[in-house]
Amino acid sequence: MVMTSHSTAPAANPVLRVPPASPAAAAAYFGASLAFHADVSDVASALAADGDPGFVVLDSRSTASWDQGHLPGAVHLPTALIPEQAAALLDPAVPVVTYCWGPGCNGAARAALALAQQGFQVKEMLGGFEYWVREGFAYETWEGGARRAADPLTAPVDAADCGC
Repeated sequence: MVMTSHSTAPAANPVLRVPPASPAAAAAYFGASLAFHADVSDVASALAADGDPGFVVLDSRSTASWDQGHLPGAVHLPTALIPEQAAALLDPAVPVVTYCWGPGCNGAARAALALAQQGFQVKEMLGGFEYWVREGFAYETWEGGARRAADPLTAPVDAADCGC
């Protein structure tokens, strides 16, 4: 068999230098990711629906951060206090969705770990408080309620959802 220039392998680019995982491995990975994470829009949608969303939202930041702004209805429990206070504040039968500042902060992951170690079912809200505000959802401060216009780089301007 003679190889032609059309059958030679292309030079690896940075994206394909490491080949994609098999479809089965990708399905397992992304399925697991969704078991551990929720996004801001999905949390907002569930909280806005009539009835019990089936989870509680936990803000794991400091009191000063909480006062600056937090999700309406969230439970405030800084990560360092989870070992001593979680059992008194949270129902172990109700899943917990943790959040902190935003994608540059791993406080929500630390809080989720501390809660999981105590036997709670937990997910981390990707984007944290930053993306909650950037997507235009209402929030509360020590002065009362607030809301900013949605950032067109993070949320659709003229649609109810992004279609994701």
